[in-house]
Amino acid sequence: ITMSEATPMDTATESSPVPAEDAGRRMATYPHTTTVDVEVIVGQYTGHALVSRLIFVAKKAAEKQDESLELDALKIAVDEARKAEQTALYTEVTQRINGRCGQDYVCDAAWIERVDRRTAQKQDKLESELNGYKANLIKESIRMGHTFLGEFFYEKGDLHAALKCYIRTRDYCTTSKHIITMCLNVIKVSLELENYMHVLNYVQKGEQTPDIQQDPAIMDKLKCAAGLANLANGKYKIAARKFLEVSADLDNAYSDVIAPHDVATYGAFCALASFDRSELKQKVIDSVSFRNLLELVPEVREVVYDFYASKYASCLRMLEGLKKYLEYDLYLHKHIEELCSQIREKAIVQYTIPFTSVVLQNMALAFNSDVDSLEQEIASLIAKGQIHARVDSYAKILNKRHANHNTSNVVQTGKEYERHAKAILLRAKLLQANIKVSPM
Repeated sequence: ITMSEATPMDTATESSPVPAEDAGRRMATYPHTTTVDVEVIVGQYTGHALVSRLIFVAKKAAEKQDESLELDALKIAVDEARKAEQTALYTEVTQRINGRCGQDYVCDAAWIERVDRRTAQKQDKLESELNGYKANLIKESIRMGHTFLGEFFYEKGDLHAALKCYIRTRDYCTTSKHIITMCLNVIKVSLELENYMHVLNYVQKGEQTPDIQQDPAIMDKLKCAAGLANLANGKYKIAARKFLEVSADLDNAYSDVIAPHDVATYGAFCALASFDRSELKQKVIDSVSFRNLLELVPEVREVVYDFYASKYASCLRMLEGLKKYLEYDLYLHKHIEELCSQIREKAIVQYTIPFTSVVLQNMALAFNSDVDSLEQEIASLIAKGQIHARVDSYAKILNKRHANHNTSNVVQTGKEYERHAKAILLRAKLLQANIKVSPM
C-alpha cells in the first residue's frame, strides 16, 4: 500500500473523538495567540504567582525588544509590590523601569523607609510572641507562631526564611489538617525557590496523610504541584498523568500557584509528547473531567483533537502559533521547544505506521513541510530506531523494513496445517468405522 492509494488506518477506522455535544464547537476556528495580554494574567493569578509571571513576561519582552509589553507588565508589578508592601521587589521593578513610565513609577525612597520600619516592628512582635509560646510549651501556640512568622516572611518576599519557619511547624502538627497546611505551605515556597525535590517529598507526605483522599480540593492542589515538579524535571509522562488527574472543579482555588487553563495546557502538551495513541484516547480524549478543562483553551483542544485525527498539518501549524505565546509561560518556556519537537516526531512516526511505502512528496504536504527537510527528519528518526524503514533518496520514497521472519512463519504455518489435516483424517476414519467418542 502506498500513500497515494490509502489513507492512514487510524483516520479511516477510528470514529471521531469529539462527543456529539461538542460537535458545534469543534467546527469553530480559533486564532493563534502569539501575544501576551497582561490584563488576562491579572485576571487569572493572585499573590506571588501574579507578580512572578508579570516579571517573567517583562524579562522575555525585553529580550524580544517589545518595550510596550515590558512596561505594561512592570507597571502592574509595581502596583502589586506596593499593595503587598514588598520593598525589595518594588525596588527591583522600579529599577527595571528606569524612569520610562513617568514620576508615578520612580522609586519612592521615603515609602520604602516607612514600610521597612513598620515591617521590622511587626517582625519583632511576632518573634517575641513565638518566644513566649516556646516558654509556655504549648504545642499548638508554637505551631501557630511559626506559621504566622512564615506567612510574614513569605509576604515580605523572604522565601528562604519563610521555608525555615514552615518546616519548623512540622514538629508541632497534631492533626491531619495541620500536616496538610504545613505541606501546602512548604510546597508553595519550594515551587518559587525551584526546589522541586522538596516539592515532591512534601506532596508524597501530604498524600499519605490520613483522610486526605476524601478532600478533592486538597488532592487537586497536590496533583498540580507534583505535575509542575515533574514538568520542571523533564519527566513529561509522569507530569501528564498528574495534571490529567486534576478535576475540573479546581477553578481559582490555587490561583496563587497555577490557573486551570495552565493545567489543561501543561497536561495536553505533556500527553501529546509522551503518550501512545491508546493512552491519549483513554486519558485525554475520553476523559470528561479533562475535556472540561480543555474547553478553557480552545487552541490547545484543537491541537489535541487534530493530532488524534491525524490532521498533522493543521495540528503542527497551530502548535507553532501556540509556541510563540507559551515562550512567555513561567513553567513551560524551558520545555516548549523539546515538547513541540517530541510531538512532531511522534506525528511523523504515527503517520508512517499504516503504510509499507510512503511518497515523501505527499507526506511533506501532509506536514506542511518541504521534501528535503522532511527527509532529514525521517533519517534522524530511523537512526534513533523509531522508524524501521529505508529512504530511497532518488525516488523520494520511504520503504518499510520488515524483519526477516518469513522462514519461521512458513514453518509455523506448515505445522499448523499438518496438525489440522491429521485431525480431519482421524475424524474421517472414525466416522468410516462408525466409532463415536463421547465426551467424559
